[in-house]
Amino acid sequence: MPGHFEPLPGGGAAVALDDVEISIIRSLAVQLLELIGPGPAEDAPDDPLAELFADGPSEPPADPVLRRLFPDAYTDPEGTPGPQRADEQKAHSAEFRRYTENDLRAGKRENALTVVRSLDELASEAAGAGGAVLKLTPQESQQWLRALNDLRLAIGSRLEITDEDDTDLLYRLPDEDPRKPMVMAYLWLGGLQETLVTTLLP
Repeated sequence: MPGHFEPLPGGGAAVALDDVEISIIRSLAVQLLELIGPGPAEDAPDDPLAELFADGPSEPPADPVLRRLFPDAYTDPEGTPGPQRADEQKAHSAEFRRYTENDLRAGKRENALTVVRSLDELASEAAGAGGAVLKLTPQESQQWLRALNDLRLAIGSRLEITDEDDTDLLYRLPDEDPRKPMVMAYLWLGGLQETLVTTLLP
């Protein structure tokens, strides 16, 4: 079980994590939460209906990581569109973003919070033992899977990874490269994500 997820009887998944691994994943999840930001309900606690009816942003985020996490819904897969087509895509993407981004942010925020909460519980079990086994319900497993994907997208954006060729180059980085720790985290999270996907397959 060390380093990879395995299925639990009745559903869900389990993985053994040591203190360092718990700390790394938790720190990354907290950074992701800070990047996504608070929800509208946190900004306006006196208005419980605010989040339900609030319009989201219509412009893409300025931060490249957030643009990767919340991409435009309408893009031309075959290359750069003409001016008229580009304007249409921009307008459609803005409208789609206005009605969906708040919900998307709330979902990503909840997934990351699930990671943090489950690791906090695990850390108390691991205290003095050097590690412990994380056991996730089927629902928590799905939330972890989505959170791991978001973490890899965020790190990949910082590393400017856009395709598989970029990933291959990461393996050849010299140890003194300042990106090396981030690369190691990216590859390690990818391994965790892959084994979790396999575990959850029917």
